[in-house]
Amino acid sequence: MRINKYYLAAITAFAMWGFFSLALKPIHHYPSLDILFYRVFLSVMLISAINLFIRKNVVLNDWKNFQSKPKSERGKMLRINIGGGLLLTANWFIFIYVMNHISVKAASFAYLVCPILTTVLAFFILKEKLSKWQWMAVGISVTGCVLLSFNSFADIFYSLIVALTYALYLVFQRKNTEVDKFVGLNIQLLTSGILLLPFFPSFSGPVPAEGLFYICLIFIVVMFTIIPLFLNLFALKGVNSSSVGIMLYINPIINFLLAVFYYREEVTEIQMISYSLILISIIVFNEKLIFNRKLKELPVSE
Repeated sequence: MRINKYYLAAITAFAMWGFFSLALKPIHHYPSLDILFYRVFLSVMLISAINLFIRKNVVLNDWKNFQSKPKSERGKMLRINIGGGLLLTANWFIFIYVMNHISVKAASFAYLVCPILTTVLAFFILKEKLSKWQWMAVGISVTGCVLLSFNSFADIFYSLIVALTYALYLVFQRKNTEVDKFVGLNIQLLTSGILLLPFFPSFSGPVPAEGLFYICLIFIVVMFTIIPLFLNLFALKGVNSSSVGIMLYINPIINFLLAVFYYREEVTEIQMISYSLILISIIVFNEKLIFNRKLKELPVSE
């Protein structure tokens, strides 16, 4: 089995996100909106500082490239990056709310539905082709999700919104090939920050005084925001959206294992069967990679 750097980036990103609850649960008593405010604002400050002081030449090159494009191309570049920021903002807020106020398993379920939505959206929007094995994997994962929905029907509404926002983000970022990935991420986070800033004075709570909040926030910003998002965008340079989407299953599987063995949430036999089917679907979807069959390489955008 040979995993190229793009697959490795996607696997690493989703594995990191699988442990998100370890940084989020200790501050669950803070309002979801407050956590989102501080997560976005600190992320914007950190990534902007890196781009302005360490990667200034890259930013200038991207700006010159942007100015050289026709008006229609500039509009497309802005829509993809600003739209990405809007989708991330919606995804993060709803995910934090579900994780802290519904259950870890409900949040996991959202990212079980997401790969299916990503694969279907990529098929219709990006015209990405899937093999018979990959369609079979989608069918297996659908079966697993349907079984889970019997026990979590009340949570499906939240889960579908979380899933749809991130699925759309993945699909449209596949088209984001004109901007450096770290600069693009900066634009998206800045968009999110500008969107949230007017609401901060009215909807934020008292400034947190607990040291634990800021320790967890630093982990959330660095380990569960900037690094995995960058890896995710990097992976989309060499792996199609449906393949990256199906690897999202790594996230909820880790979430589920934490919910069962660490948070001691109750688990049923149906849930065990469902997650087993989902694990099988990952193997089936990536059978060419796993069993060293010849892969059709995607053109890599630099």
